[in-house]
Amino acid sequence: MKERSLWLLVLGLLLVWSFLGISWPGRSLAQGLSMAGKMVEGILHPDWSFAAETLLYLLESLEMAFVGTALAALLAIPFGFWAAHHPVAKGFLAAVRTFPELILAIIFLVGLGPGPFAGVMALAVHSTGMLGKLYGEAVEHVSPGPREALLAAGAPSASILWLALLPQVLPAFLSLAIYRFEINVRAATVLGVVGAGGIGTPLLFALQAYHWPRVGMMLLAIVGAVLAVDFVSAWARQKLA
Repeated sequence: MKERSLWLLVLGLLLVWSFLGISWPGRSLAQGLSMAGKMVEGILHPDWSFAAETLLYLLESLEMAFVGTALAALLAIPFGFWAAHHPVAKGFLAAVRTFPELILAIIFLVGLGPGPFAGVMALAVHSTGMLGKLYGEAVEHVSPGPREALLAAGAPSASILWLALLPQVLPAFLSLAIYRFEINVRAATVLGVVGAGGIGTPLLFALQAYHWPRVGMMLLAIVGAVLAVDFVSAWARQKLA
């Protein structure tokens, strides 16, 4: 009981310390609520004349998410097998995924210039770190029976990989890649804020110009796309289960 009270006290002190250390915005709550109300009004009365252009930007974000996920799904396979047997690989993948997509996008923007390719690379690198970890966990939980049978029969390593390991982990790999695509769709809509392509760039410009109907049009498109991707990916993962 005393230990629980001590932890609650520590948690309370941390919350107080955190609140005191945050620089709160000077803009009043009333102004913030007013802007939120205008944003809701923009969603309720979107600028339909901007719908075609919004769709093009949204498709670019979806393409970025798809290509980035596809690259990561392939690159993560060798890393996954490596991570299943070597702690060094786990540490490497942990280091890779500590960098958020936005930070990676800024890094690639410096080297590659603005545009969707920097966004694709940011998504691919971050997703490789995450999928490599999850792939490694899937490999660690495979049944040893088929592998041991092939080893006893004197099968080469390549045959063991193709006949014993991949058939067991491939459904899990595909399911994890589809789930990662869901996450990357959301991330791709934000990367445009730093100039890495997609719908984030025009959304930022519209917000800065207080063009609320245009903001509402893009937010509706993003919500619709995310919901559609979530539904389709959940169906696909259920079929793979």
